[in-house]
Amino acid sequence: MADDDSPGANRRPHILRLVAFAAFLFGLFYLVAVARVIDVDNMRALVASAGPAAPLAYIVMSACLGALFVPGPILAAGSGVLFGPVLGTFVTLGATVGTAVVASLIGRRAGRDSARALLGAQRADRLDHQIERGGLWAVVGQRFVPGVSDALASYAFGAFGVPLWQMAAGAFIGSVPRAFVYTALGASIGDLSAPLAYTAIGVWCITAVIGAFAAHRGYRSWRSHHSGADQAPEQTP
Repeated sequence: MADDDSPGANRRPHILRLVAFAAFLFGLFYLVAVARVIDVDNMRALVASAGPAAPLAYIVMSACLGALFVPGPILAAGSGVLFGPVLGTFVTLGATVGTAVVASLIGRRAGRDSARALLGAQRADRLDHQIERGGLWAVVGQRFVPGVSDALASYAFGAFGVPLWQMAAGAFIGSVPRAFVYTALGASIGDLSAPLAYTAIGVWCITAVIGAFAAHRGYRSWRSHHSGADQAPEQTP
């Protein structure tokens, strides 16, 4: 008969909890980003009717929609349409920081304890120390990597205990190029041959190259670090 106090039995509830949380997030992603159950155009029109408070209203709305996996480029382009390239970029950045904070808080609440339990006390403490030293730049770097959902990454960062100030600051710093790109393209939607549109496309290309290079270098560094850690126990003094 299996012992209910075994490590496997103790970890099972945490594994099930994380699996349920991941299934919920991917289901939400499908409904919002694929099935498009939320009409962003109607939401944008509602915000536009708010008058002088429209920028603040759009920040709040976009922050919530971003946490629900509405694609960031769509929200940023809407900001450019409504507010132009300059004010729109700041509105997009505000919404991006809001999404990072909201998703991180939910991820921390839903998965932090389970993540620590599965990692074990020593590994979790070691990870906390690494996050304290480099969590900010991990968030910044993730924003430069193409093809990674910012909302999904923010949920994961929250589950692994990245502090809110690092989430907010990292999201702001790392999202500046993309915020400008998508907002400027939205503002130029009527004339994609305008210099602003070409500038935005150029910035996007540069950002994508930097992100791909940083991701490759980070992966190599991670492999090198873990290979060294695996070999260390085999060395004799």
